[in-house]
Amino acid sequence: MIDKEKFKLSELLLSVLTLLGISLIFHFDTSYQLGICLGVISSAFGALYTIYNNRLVQHFDSKIINYYQMIAGTFVLGLSMPIYLHFFPSERIVPDLKDMGYLTFLASFCTVGLYVAFAEVLRKIPAFTVNLTFNLEPIYAIIMAFLFFDESKEVNIYFYIGLSFIITSVVLQTLISIRKK
Repeated sequence: MIDKEKFKLSELLLSVLTLLGISLIFHFDTSYQLGICLGVISSAFGALYTIYNNRLVQHFDSKIINYYQMIAGTFVLGLSMPIYLHFFPSERIVPDLKDMGYLTFLASFCTVGLYVAFAEVLRKIPAFTVNLTFNLEPIYAIIMAFLFFDESKEVNIYFYIGLSFIITSVVLQTLISIRKK
């Protein structure tokens, strides 16, 4: 609607398939209710971010765009830290050396590097396809939890079914995009 593009039933069906996959992964567990609500809100902002970034990369260098976005994100998160700590108090807010290593890795490769690549990719593929691939982020996080924190014991068959739905929707959208070109 924002880009005034024609409604596509295939995009709606792929989105529903992805939502079903995410629902199966978290199997409607009420202990994840806040996280799921925040995830939905985050996804809405993420979609808007992609749409507006798609417009920006047509006129500006993606590294400059990313630089200003990271500065703004740091500023906004810094200002919101007292509010967060009010609702979720913590004994320590300064990470130890091990956590700093993880944070440096995540910030360098999983945030800055990927967002620069993301902006470049927007020059070549539609924003919907990029948004759909963002649905793989929870999967990456879960795989990293398996590898680094031995969290695989909590997984059940619904995780694998949900994972297959999400991957199927991403693959189908990729095939649709390739076929159109």
